[in-house]
Amino acid sequence: MRMTWVAAVAALAFAGAAHAADIKPAVVYDLGGKFDKSFNEAAFQGAERFAKDTGITYRDFEVQNDSQREQALRNFARRGFDPIVAIGFSQAQAIEKVATEFPDIRFAIIDMVVDKPNVRSIVFKEEEGSYLVGMLAAMASKTGTIGFVGGMDIPLIRKFACGYVQGAKSVKPDITVLQNMTGTTGAAWTDPVKGGELARSQFDRGADVVYHAAGGTGIGVLQAAADADKLGIGVDSNQNALHPGHVLTSMLKRVDNAVYTAFEDAQNGSWSNGVQVLGLAEEGVGWALDENNDKLVTDEMKDKVEAATSKIISGDIKVHDYMADNTCPTS
Repeated sequence: MRMTWVAAVAALAFAGAAHAADIKPAVVYDLGGKFDKSFNEAAFQGAERFAKDTGITYRDFEVQNDSQREQALRNFARRGFDPIVAIGFSQAQAIEKVATEFPDIRFAIIDMVVDKPNVRSIVFKEEEGSYLVGMLAAMASKTGTIGFVGGMDIPLIRKFACGYVQGAKSVKPDITVLQNMTGTTGAAWTDPVKGGELARSQFDRGADVVYHAAGGTGIGVLQAAADADKLGIGVDSNQNALHPGHVLTSMLKRVDNAVYTAFEDAQNGSWSNGVQVLGLAEEGVGWALDENNDKLVTDEMKDKVEAATSKIISGDIKVHDYMADNTCPTS
């Protein structure tokens, strides 16, 4: 009898292991590629961490133009990849179509809501993280003027800008915040030359700290800050190490955790569809402090940002969400 029970337990354990091994995760990156040092690379890091932790391999694809999105998602679905994570709001139309064609495949999308029964939509409270780095920018500024360079001019990026302005003005109500967007097409994410030009223009107008939310374009912003002996602020991934001493901080958007969790939930049977909203309380956003910028952030600055973090989480500080009504009352 005991041998039968042991054999049954072993069989169940084997079945569980086999089930875990059966998942075939995949990632489709947005324009800019998985080594953009920013948004896509955060997703790549999450997938890599999952593969290292579990031994489960994944496949990925870097789209070069809009027409490839649907093709890549469909090819993965036809080959039985599951779950498939699409990075970026621009994938929404393709996800909606392909998820309808393959109702038994689990999909996830970052930065957009797709209302399908087999889709997990993951969105972030970027305004909360941007509020904190806006505070840091205002406290670090000696000129009373700071800047923001966005990528594609869309409500999502205005959301970053609005939170940044609100955070800065919470510290210095009379601070000037210069703002520029790079463009209105997907090319706005992959133009570091233009990013550098916009940042230099803001420095010439008196800014001494510039925050970017521009994907690969932002690499040019940070380079311009270093060249001008000013300060830049990175986004999505921790970009502090790109120019140590010239990157005040980075607003972390934990796309890596979102991808990792999507894979993990599919592996362990806890997958859920619907909308996930990740803010400070869920550790979905934050700011980076490490050996590359610790000399730029004083204890007083840290204390004020930590206090604001607690108040945002408790609801004592309300950070405006531009996506809710497309206005920014503090601009």
